[in-house]
Amino acid sequence: ASWWPEATRLRVRPPQGALHSLAVSTATHEARAARAPRGRYAPSPTGLLHVGNARTALAAWLATRSGGGSFVWRVEDLDPPRVVPGAAEAAMDDLAWLGLDWDEGPGRGGPFAPYVQSLRSSHYEAALQALHDAGRLFPCSLSRRELSSLASAPHGPEDEAPGPPSPDPRGLAPGWFAERRGRTGDRGSALRFILREETVAFTDRVQGLVEAAVAGNFVLQRRDGLYAYQLAVVVDDWAMQVDEVVRGADLLPSTPRQLQLIDALGAPRPAHAHVPMVLDAEGVRLSKRHQSLTLRSLREAGVRPQQLVGMMAWSLGLLDRPEALAARDLVAGFSWQRVGRQDWRLPADFPELVAALR
Repeated sequence: ASWWPEATRLRVRPPQGALHSLAVSTATHEARAARAPRGRYAPSPTGLLHVGNARTALAAWLATRSGGGSFVWRVEDLDPPRVVPGAAEAAMDDLAWLGLDWDEGPGRGGPFAPYVQSLRSSHYEAALQALHDAGRLFPCSLSRRELSSLASAPHGPEDEAPGPPSPDPRGLAPGWFAERRGRTGDRGSALRFILREETVAFTDRVQGLVEAAVAGNFVLQRRDGLYAYQLAVVVDDWAMQVDEVVRGADLLPSTPRQLQLIDALGAPRPAHAHVPMVLDAEGVRLSKRHQSLTLRSLREAGVRPQQLVGMMAWSLGLLDRPEALAARDLVAGFSWQRVGRQDWRLPADFPELVAALR
């Protein structure tokens, strides 16, 4: 696919027989089968939701509802300059229009509140302390590139700036971590997580068996105190007991590193499902600049929610042909085995095409 980075050390093999089941233990399968799943949708309030966002949300919602589980809404607003006022509320309104509901989240509450990342710094600080105590952190200078992208979700290896060599934590000055935490404003250094050089393997519910060699380090907190997406998403999924993470396939390259962070914290690994991407007519991954393909623009063009749901369900492989139907009508027949691995390229006349669906 045109959006996929050329330089990647990922090896992805589609599900096939025994190979598909080897990467996840029987005990893990049994433990997850014994309880209803907890899924989540966690958009960044940086603009209006587009068709790609909605398609991932639909897959996540169907996976949770088909298992009789709880669906969590979380706002990932770690990067204040990029937050658009009203975007979080607009996203909730758009997905409610689409027919998706949630059990926990902003305005609704729940046992793991708050559900807004900018209010959850105490959780991230506790995780940093645990990683320091385990000898998996070190201080370093921060590049200009990281300053601009750290709190945003990475969309491939090109978003992960290479780090400096990891020092032996035993050689760091005693008390460096406490001294750094005692500062306000400029802490003098960023914090990096030390990766152990190894091959990380996991079975993705869409992509199949994934193997990746990881090594080096990556930033968890920059010098002005801003927490990295990589830290916050791991800590929040663990704290909120999310056991199934559904997201776009552009985030697949960052998953092996997150899994090693999960292991270092002693947290249980969630199941992952990386849904294929939605591309525009020129083969470019959708972003919030595609204004004609936002849910708001489609609503204003007269598209009914059942039309968009049916078109997205067909693109995922859940329907044999596009047809208008409600999201709840798809719950009983949902299965990850039906979801394909091909990207969905939208035609230039997609708004008109979906509005004509019967």
